[in-house]
Amino acid sequence: MIDQRPILRYPSRRFVLLGLAFFVPLAGCHGKDHRISIDDFVAMQKAPPKPAPPTKEESTRRVSQAFSPLRVGPGDVLNVRMIGADGRELYSTLSVRVDRDGKINLPNIDPIQVKGMELEDVEGAIRTAYVPNVHREMVVHVEPVSFKTTDVLVVGAVTAPGLVSVKRTQRDMLHAIVGAGGVSEIASGVATLRRLRDPAKEETYNLTDPVQLQAALATDPLQDGDVIEVAATEPNNIYVGGLVLRAGAQPYPAGSGVTMLQALAAAGGVRTDVFPKEGTLIRHMADGRDVQVKLNLDRLARGEDPNLTLEAGDILWVPETFGTRFMQFVNSNIFFRAGVSVNYNVSGIEYMNRQRQQAAGLAGRSTSLQDSFDPLGFLNRNTILNQLNTTATGP
Repeated sequence: MIDQRPILRYPSRRFVLLGLAFFVPLAGCHGKDHRISIDDFVAMQKAPPKPAPPTKEESTRRVSQAFSPLRVGPGDVLNVRMIGADGRELYSTLSVRVDRDGKINLPNIDPIQVKGMELEDVEGAIRTAYVPNVHREMVVHVEPVSFKTTDVLVVGAVTAPGLVSVKRTQRDMLHAIVGAGGVSEIASGVATLRRLRDPAKEETYNLTDPVQLQAALATDPLQDGDVIEVAATEPNNIYVGGLVLRAGAQPYPAGSGVTMLQALAAAGGVRTDVFPKEGTLIRHMADGRDVQVKLNLDRLARGEDPNLTLEAGDILWVPETFGTRFMQFVNSNIFFRAGVSVNYNVSGIEYMNRQRQQAAGLAGRSTSLQDSFDPLGFLNRNTILNQLNTTATGP
């Protein structure tokens, strides 16, 4: 009696043990995991408390001063014309300089204090000094010839970087940047002030934020030699690699926000043949460190972990693990045979045949899976036995 049961064969015990001997050591070959948890990373990212903004009164005063008409001060040169009631000039046009005490000297009167006055107020002070003690009536016209300026250096993302002269009442970061042609297209809006007389002290403000702009205007007036640097917006490139379908750099418009899940989706998602479960976020910190954050992709996809917004230069990596290597091994090598039919993983068989065909080509001979795994013809013999049994029991 011939046994009609199909022959069922599994990979040999030696083959399985060999595979386990190869993969098990990989589980502990990476050493200590230096990645931090996503919760610890979120705690690290909390911005330090901002300095208290100036009081409303101080902000109002400084803003009004920054955008008010020009005021006279020491070192300014003014042209003064005085016209009598008959329309004739009482004196030739006079050019006068405001002295260090803020006063001007004119004929036939005592020095007049004009420091901090607008031009219209200076005209009124001169007329009061002359009328009616010197002249019964007169009209006064005052025009600025030159104002004492402060020279500051403006660099970075501005249209015309270089040395900028700002007037006395405009000695702030905003007017200095405007004097340098304004910000360029790549400017981030963040500007840093470094004082020449106090190099260790830096003041950084985001001038696109009204509150921080108020604070910038409320700082001490600029002095000769101070430096203002306008930061450029970093190219917003995100790098995604590892076990994803389309690894590589992902460029985005400057200033745009991209989350981790969006970046993974843009990379075509993770590979589904090896089921990766974890990822790594690598961020270069301001202090020069590279911080690596361990991500649980399942929890991230379910919304259980925060879907962080990536920054320019971040690297999102889906690494190989023991689990993914084991799945790759199974996909490439494990298959079952029953009778004359062979059930296998297509990608695994293609992978194995490709390597064997290449090796056979070099040796000048042909080989196949049957040559490798059924060299004694067990499958063919089983086919012959089944055919004989069918003939013996046929009608």
